[in-house]
Amino acid sequence: MNANGVHEIRLVIITGMSGAGKTVAIQSFEDLGFFCVDNLPPSLLPKFLELMKESNSKMSKVALVMDLRGREFFDRLIEALDEIGETSWITPRILFLDAKDSILVSRYKETRRSHPLATTGLPLEGIETERELLEELKGRSQIIYDTSDMKPRDLREKIVQHFATDQGHTFTVNVMSFGFKYGIPIDADLVFDVRFLPNPYYIDSLRPLTGEDREVSSYVMKWNETQKFLEKLTELLAFMLPSYKREGKSQLVIAIGCTGGQHRSVTLAEYLADYFKKDYYTHVTHRDIEKKSKK
Repeated sequence: MNANGVHEIRLVIITGMSGAGKTVAIQSFEDLGFFCVDNLPPSLLPKFLELMKESNSKMSKVALVMDLRGREFFDRLIEALDEIGETSWITPRILFLDAKDSILVSRYKETRRSHPLATTGLPLEGIETERELLEELKGRSQIIYDTSDMKPRDLREKIVQHFATDQGHTFTVNVMSFGFKYGIPIDADLVFDVRFLPNPYYIDSLRPLTGEDREVSSYVMKWNETQKFLEKLTELLAFMLPSYKREGKSQLVIAIGCTGGQHRSVTLAEYLADYFKKDYYTHVTHRDIEKKSKK
């Protein structure tokens, strides 16, 4: 209940590219106890929420999948979101699921389904049309997951980590290591480049290992550059994190990148997650640690 005695609703709108994982997402929210509706027309959203308010529903967590099939649906969704933004009894979040075009094409071929926006039947045509249509909505989304490298299990785990709390006030610091050679993570809030640090890759005995191994982490951490960088970075983050939490952000993704995502970034991501775990719930992932160099 809010100060006016109105039942508050925690609303998650699941949208994004077709084939990016919305079915897995809605199943995950069901497992978390959300009241879920699949493919609700945007024009019905304000009426749906108003009925829940008038009925004094006890359902405080709602997840809605909204697929856009044309410009008219898109315009109605934007109008509905503007209306929701003016209410005091709804806490809305937009979860946007994305993936690389090549991955989406591959998924459509595997399922032998046609893209809903492909007039010629070619998946890439529909994907390009849909991406252009969703550009503004993606910009309004608070949470963006790139599922290109995710298995269904990975997406479920990510949703559980982000949305499992009943109160919705838990602030999670997600620290991710990655390799610049594989691209910057699309869902990163802050990105730090550590390629200026000495590289264990050029030490023959360390090359096949990763930053999770003591030999590599000791090598990375022994340098003055590393210690000075971590001193300044932790001071900066200690200043920033409380502000992000006060602003209402439920999670922050800090991405640490080196060349291949094997050694330096892994070591520093582990360090940061451990450093801040006394004050925040932290989670560390290593996006590219399995992508061993072919050299």
